[in-house]
This record gives sequence, C-alpha cells and structure tokens, in this order.
Amino acid sequence: MNTTGRSILHFDLDTFFVSVERLLNPALNNKIVMVGGVSDRGVVASCSYEARKFGIYSGMSMKIARRLCPQGVVVKGDSGKYSKYSNMVTEIIREKMPIVEKASVDEFYMDMTGMDQVFGIIKYSGEVREKIMKETGLPISMGLSENKTVSKVATGESKPRGSKIIERGAEKGFLAPLSVRKLPMVGAETYKTLHELGIKTIVTLQNMPKPAMEKVLGKNGETLWLRAQGIDNTPIKPFYERESLSMERTFDRDTIDVKKLRSIIRAMAEGLAYQLRMGNKLTACISVKVRYADMQTHTRQERIPYTSCDHTIIEKALTIFERLFERRQLIRTIGMKCSHLVGGGHQINLLEDSVELIQLYQQMDYLRKKYHDSKVVTRADIMDQENLGVWNPWNGEPPVPPAHRHA
Repeated sequence: MNTTGRSILHFDLDTFFVSVERLLNPALNNKIVMVGGVSDRGVVASCSYEARKFGIYSGMSMKIARRLCPQGVVVKGDSGKYSKYSNMVTEIIREKMPIVEKASVDEFYMDMTGMDQVFGIIKYSGEVREKIMKETGLPISMGLSENKTVSKVATGESKPRGSKIIERGAEKGFLAPLSVRKLPMVGAETYKTLHELGIKTIVTLQNMPKPAMEKVLGKNGETLWLRAQGIDNTPIKPFYERESLSMERTFDRDTIDVKKLRSIIRAMAEGLAYQLRMGNKLTACISVKVRYADMQTHTRQERIPYTSCDHTIIEKALTIFERLFERRQLIRTIGMKCSHLVGGGHQINLLEDSVELIQLYQQMDYLRKKYHDSKVVTRADIMDQENLGVWNPWNGEPPVPPAHRHA
C-alpha cells in the first residue's frame, strides 16, 4: 500500500451479539438466530446472516421477525456478556495498536500512518485480526484505506470474516457502484430524501453538483457529497477509559435527608442517561461521590454492562449510594459520574424486552430536544420532590411548577 498520506484501519466484529451467543452455545451454529427481547413486544437487536435472507433486520419487532421466519431461534440478549467480550477485544487492540478509537462495542478505528516504516501495515493488521479471532473465538472483519469512511465501507463489503484493502487513489471508484445506504451518514430519513431525488447509487451522488446537495441537506449535504467522493479528513479520536460525563450538587445547608438524596441521585442519573443518548454514547462504569460536612470525601465506582438506559443507571447509582453512605452524617455535596464511554447506543438499547419502553425513551428524548429542556419530562418520584420545593438537581434556581413547563 502506498505509504504517503494516512492509513486508517477499521475492525468490526461480525454479527457481534449472535457470534457471542454461538461461541457460548455451539448448537446455534448455522441456525437462523435472532437476539433481542424474547417476547412479542421485544425488538431484534442483532440477527445472523441466515436470518437476513428472510428480510429480518436490527430494530425490527420480534413479533414480525417470528412471523417472517417461524423456524428462527430467538435468544434473549444479555448486555453483560457482550460487554465482557467487547472489553476482551478492546484490550487486545489497545495492546497492539498505536492510536485506537472505540467507535462502539463492536467497532474500532486505528491510525496506522507511518507504521510501514517499521513493518507492513497489511501484514501486521492481519496478524492482529487473527490474534483476536484466536483468543476470543469471535469472527472479525477489517477494511484499510486512507480514511474512516472508505475503511468502514470496505469492512462492510468484506463481511463475513473478510478483509479488504483500498489502495490510495481508488476510493472513488470503489464506492461508485455501491448503494448510497452503504455510506455511514445515510440513515433512513436521508436515504428517503436521496431516493426521492433518484439517487440510489453512490456514483449518482458523486455526479451531483455539490451546491445542489447543500441546498437539499444543508451542511450535511456538503459532507455527504465529499464522503461519496472518498474524501474524509475526520481524525481518529483516541479511546480513553476515563472519558466521562458527571453532575454534582453542593447544598446550601448540609443534609442527612436520605429520601432527598436518593431523589437527587435519580435525577442526576436520568440527566446523565439523556446526555449519553443524545451523544449516542454508552457507559460501562458508574461512580457516586459523597462529601460530608467535615469535607471528607468518599467515592465508589462499579462496572456495569454498556447502557444508556435511565432505569439501569438509576438502579446501579442507588445501589452504590447505599453501600457508600455508611457514616450517616450530614452531607455537603453529592455527585455522580458515568465513565468508560463508547459510541453505539442504539444497538445495546434494543436488548430491552419491551417495544413500549424503547418508544417511551424515544418520546421523552424527543420532547426534551424539541423544547431544549431536559426537565420537560421527568419521573414522578423526582417531580414529587420538586413540587415540595425541596431541591432542584439541575441548577440553583427555584423549582419550576410543572404547570408552567412546556409539556
């Protein structure tokens, strides 16, 4: 591969959830497998390649999936298992690669620029990929090119268990015959817009005037047009375990009101979970901090399976608080942090065994985003405390009566 310019490697674990289930239960090999919520109200979080031949896809109602393929095997998803194997793969990659971006629980970008001066990038990347498959038992595919977009598309085209190298200068020609759906930026709504314009393949998008795309899709139109040309200067963002989101509250008067403290933790957890979902992030570690009136500070953290769901984070945060708050003395400050963040919230959240719960989160987030107010929708137990005028977890202003809110 030409060593001038950048060399960006992309790894993606093939049908990750299904592969983990097959690893732990070989009887599932070569069978039609759907992972997610097992009830009719559940959602397909991941499915095998055999299932895709029946028109089944991630995000589909499990009830519809069963109707399309009655002979398929439905497995209840377990985010704990998937988090464990994701971390195993992460450790191997971080040990072997210089600059790593963990894009999601099953997807990684690596900047290999300049490594040909030490050893061949293609050979070394292949060896790391083989090491992952040997040590974890999981299938993984890879793509290598000069940028993130082309490498990701190349990985998709190499699946399953494959690798694809796009030589420098060949990016535009490689992308041209593919469906516009293959471009990472093209979701359902964007595809619908492009389809209405008669743009079904990337070559058609390549030949569109850039100003026309800007007019239709705004700033995203320019970016999408550039990606279609095989141009993407997005840098690799190194993965740090300590990347985090946090909140804390210092009281005007020290308190030992446990009911009040629990409600504040619930509100903090709800707020942090919302921020995670808005950033398409997942957390794998929850920390709670308590500072007493004598200024002694105690912190406790615990690992959890990757999530961005309120109820999961609230439950863990309250459990940590109960284990942490042993002195039963006046508290000056309480805080909470979500760390070990990665991208890719959608897939993990589909493991919830309820379409209604998933839709509830979507509607709550829609209202918060629409009114630019994270408090426009909140839990009843949190609102009850606010109604009493006891505290406001979000800022120092007096509580806003629910009747005056935007909802």
